Amino acid sequence: MQQPDSPVLRDIVLIGGGHSHVGVLKRFAMHPEPGVRLTLICRDTHTPYSGMLPGYIAGHYTFDEVHIDLRRLAEYAGARFLSDEAVGIDHSAQQVLCRSRPPVPYDLLSINIGSTPRVDQVAGAGEHAVPVKPIHRFNDRWLTLLERIKRHPGTTRIAVVGGGAGGVELLLAMQYRLRKELVAQGRNPEELVFQLFTRSAQILPTHNARVRAHFERTLAARGVAVHTASEVVSVAEDRLRCAQGHWHAADEIVWVTNAGGAAWLQDTRLALDEEGFIQVDETLRSLTDPAVFAAGDIATQVDHPREKAGVFAVRQGRPLADNLRASITGRPLKPYHPQARWLALISTGDRHAVASRGALFLAGDWVWRWKDWIDHRFMSKFNDLPPMEEGAAKAPAPSRVVLDEEESAQAISAIAMRCGGCGAKVGASVLSRALATLTPAPRDEVLIGLHAPDDAAVVRVPPGKAMVHTVDFFRAFIDDPYVFGKIAANHALGDIFAMGAEAQTATAVATVPQGLEAKVEDTVFQMMSGALEVLNEADCALVGGHTGEGRELALGFAVNGLIDADGNSALRKGGMRPGNVLILTKPIGTGTLFAAHARLAARGRWIDAALASMCQSNRLGARCLRKHGATACTDLTGFGLLGHLVEMTRPSNVDAELDLAALPLLDGAEETVAAGILSSLQPANVRLRRALRDQSAWLDHPRYPLLFDPQTAGGLLASVPAERAMDCLSDLRELGYAKAAIIGHVCEPGEALEPIALKDPALTDPALTEAIPEQPVLDKQAHKA
Repeated sequence: MQQPDSPVLRDIVLIGGGHSHVGVLKRFAMHPEPGVRLTLICRDTHTPYSGMLPGYIAGHYTFDEVHIDLRRLAEYAGARFLSDEAVGIDHSAQQVLCRSRPPVPYDLLSINIGSTPRVDQVAGAGEHAVPVKPIHRFNDRWLTLLERIKRHPGTTRIAVVGGGAGGVELLLAMQYRLRKELVAQGRNPEELVFQLFTRSAQILPTHNARVRAHFERTLAARGVAVHTASEVVSVAEDRLRCAQGHWHAADEIVWVTNAGGAAWLQDTRLALDEEGFIQVDETLRSLTDPAVFAAGDIATQVDHPREKAGVFAVRQGRPLADNLRASITGRPLKPYHPQARWLALISTGDRHAVASRGALFLAGDWVWRWKDWIDHRFMSKFNDLPPMEEGAAKAPAPSRVVLDEEESAQAISAIAMRCGGCGAKVGASVLSRALATLTPAPRDEVLIGLHAPDDAAVVRVPPGKAMVHTVDFFRAFIDDPYVFGKIAANHALGDIFAMGAEAQTATAVATVPQGLEAKVEDTVFQMMSGALEVLNEADCALVGGHTGEGRELALGFAVNGLIDADGNSALRKGGMRPGNVLILTKPIGTGTLFAAHARLAARGRWIDAALASMCQSNRLGARCLRKHGATACTDLTGFGLLGHLVEMTRPSNVDAELDLAALPLLDGAEETVAAGILSSLQPANVRLRRALRDQSAWLDHPRYPLLFDPQTAGGLLASVPAERAMDCLSDLRELGYAKAAIIGHVCEPGEALEPIALKDPALTDPALTEAIPEQPVLDKQAHKA
């Protein structure tokens, strides 16, 4: 997690990861504004570049070539990335309302979410048509269609609704790719029947006659039936009906028309046009709320209306960034006048393209190569980021943010050297406001808890129970305090669940970066909201804690649990028995992945998957393991898989064998260790290599480094009777532990000093595979679709 050089004084929140906002992130990355924090709220980690999407559909580009990694770009810009979806705006409180997290406060807000297909305006379209936006849903349906056509011979009828450049270009790309797949299988490409429907009297109505004529000839030559002046008014499961009353058979219907603004904007104070787009002035600021800006397809400049085209979203990035910066620092805003004419490069699916600008018409393979060069140059600005520099912390730069008198006093206090001891505590009023709306899980044993004014909590121990105590604390490694709170709570509860105990109460200790009171208050609220969700789900009552100021955000918990007083129900590390099977409930790799994330060397979707794994509680997994007779258990944390396994074999007086090929791994973990990117804790863990038998023989195995990878909120490692292992594994997967795996077994103690042996069936059985690949294969999304 990047730490700002100066306290946060103002928040600029960006909703959506469109082309304008990636430009804003890049400009603030190149020229940070001291005291200003950027926050990007976006549902998708990877945002597609619309200019290259048809090339991806046609199979010319990979997934990663046509997508900008927003999480990585935000990290580069020092911005917070919040993986969520905005659903509203509280203008009075200046907060963004989100679908699955607490509201996010803003000082300035910018919206760049693109347009939303209006499939609801045509009967049946919402149920039976596939809108091209949002792109991630269309991509999922496209990949499904691709596989279905490859596997099931027979006629497939595909209809595209929308005769603009987007619809025509998409149809030709789909047709090219699908026909190519059929030819590769020795099948007849005429199995595919394509139709294009448009309510306009002609296709590409905003382009010149020569451009239209070229595409009319192209569509005719490729056997596409074009229905002009044919507005689609009804859609069924396998057909669509036009206004003239004719029904047309269609197995797949793709919707590339009738776009408007997102429905949730209707409930805001923002001025909208007839299509639901946000009306903005020449500075890209809302006509009705000066704290809100908008750009791209979602915005309509009332004095300069233009067609919805990606070129405008791209070019609005710079003026939007400049005006956000000017507004936050009290300087005049500058008008932006979009060009009246623009160059459109429209591909025909087969590495051929047409250039259109006013009366200009150019066509040829060379135009496609020109377009390809322009697109790759654009994408390199956001994906080819220089590595993060490491070095001494810089002195805080002076901030240009305009503050009132009280805020100025708070900022001076935050920048100045703070005293230690109790002087480092977060102010009582700030803390009380942040915690006021949090409701801990109620437990009868809690006599004095979180919201009582006493000095300590008072908790009763139920009769027949004994206490289980544990504590964990670490600094934030991500920039989202809400998600960090969830992970920190899960990490702390892991020891309780691994012991077979029931979580009872928790006390928190946190440090929060200094800053204006409102910023500190929100950070505490976001972090503790996430933590309380996890604690409450575990029926663990938060009964108190301590919050202080520090340079880095950090959080920990002292957790108390309950277990039967005789201790016989405790799951301890020393209960492993020869013949038991080793089960791991979650994949490993968090250490290397977040080391790579800090160096901009991890893909955003890898980090998304790792965060989802860390946010998954071990509570249900522990119950499942106990149900199937687990004899020993521990949770994987900082010592890594090998370290924790050694902790189990020693008191159990057994040996163990691990199957490297069976280890469940987080996506990207093999790639990052192959690149030599390891956690800072890895060297200390590697000292345990002496516990490995024939250790030198495994040094070059691609998974060997992951044995020492430290985990945060990792899974449970347990020994289970062999005869119950498969049922246990099946139940774990039904409970949501999708990558739970049997990774080895427990052996009788041998004569060798080293208790752990490794194996990989692929190395000993040539029938399984010829050899371990020298380089790990990229995840499936990085392959050509």
